[in-house]
Amino acid sequence: MTQANFKPRIDLENRTKLETVLPLATPFVIFIDPSDACNFKCSFCPTGDSALMKEVGRPLKQMPWSLYTKIIDDICDFPDKVRVVRLYKDGEPLLNKKFADMVRYAKDSGCCDRVDTTTNASLLTEERSLEIIDAGLDRINISIEGMTTKQYLDFSGYRLRQFDDIVENVKNLFTHSRGKCEVIVKINGDALTQDQKTDFINTFGPIADGIWIESVMSCWPEFELRDGVTVNQERGIYGQEIEDQEVCPYPFYSISVNSDGLVSLCFIDWAKKLVIGDLNKESILGVWNGDKLKEYRLMFLNKARSTNPTCANCGQLSHGCVDNIDNYAKNLISLYS
Repeated sequence: MTQANFKPRIDLENRTKLETVLPLATPFVIFIDPSDACNFKCSFCPTGDSALMKEVGRPLKQMPWSLYTKIIDDICDFPDKVRVVRLYKDGEPLLNKKFADMVRYAKDSGCCDRVDTTTNASLLTEERSLEIIDAGLDRINISIEGMTTKQYLDFSGYRLRQFDDIVENVKNLFTHSRGKCEVIVKINGDALTQDQKTDFINTFGPIADGIWIESVMSCWPEFELRDGVTVNQERGIYGQEIEDQEVCPYPFYSISVNSDGLVSLCFIDWAKKLVIGDLNKESILGVWNGDKLKEYRLMFLNKARSTNPTCANCGQLSHGCVDNIDNYAKNLISLYS
């Protein structure tokens, strides 16, 4: 395996400098959550805490097909193509049995350049892989939650029959995806020994277009990591320097749709405390250009995120964000006012 095989789930090198293109008439990325539920109970993720989900009133449902097609049709109203429709937010996308149909509908609509997703691969049977690839998925990010069945159980609460089942799922997908879909495999490296990191590279390097060893971060606002999992304070999730930012860049280039059609300010709004619209009643174009989103953008540009209890201590901006527009905030205020 060569160094070229190391590739994170986001492009760190060829990113558009946001300060040169804002404001955007069309978002670069639209997150759509096919499933609000997950079959894993990962220590770093709120979705796996069933008591917490009941407390915040998350229904753990699948997105209805009629709502999904309405959203995709609405996306076509933007003046330009969306760069990426990302079929992922809080849950495991493949729990939605119509996932392949969702991919195909978005691709056939012509409203976006690419469709991608993130999955834990536990449901990625060979049959599902063939369906997804045939539907036109452009990229799939696969999260590996350990290198043994015990690590899977400890970290994700998921009992594998055997670890090789996950490896076989990834291998089958990679085999069928050649020339059609990019396969990226990543793992949390903080809990691995050096030998296990080498094993990860040797196991998944030959059956993926790119692999990456990430670090633990706490991206979910107002959520405490469980089971002794701690945040890596030496480097960010992609190995970048930890640097807290005042201006959140995500509302300036992306928008996130929950499985029930409520629109969140960002993809880490797990408790739906940052709802800016409802696509059961509104168009996504209207929400993108609406007053609620404008208010949040101005809050960030005025460097006042500390006034919002959800955004104030968001770990994403220190450990998971690679776009920084802090130094351009003053000039951008006039463009959004």
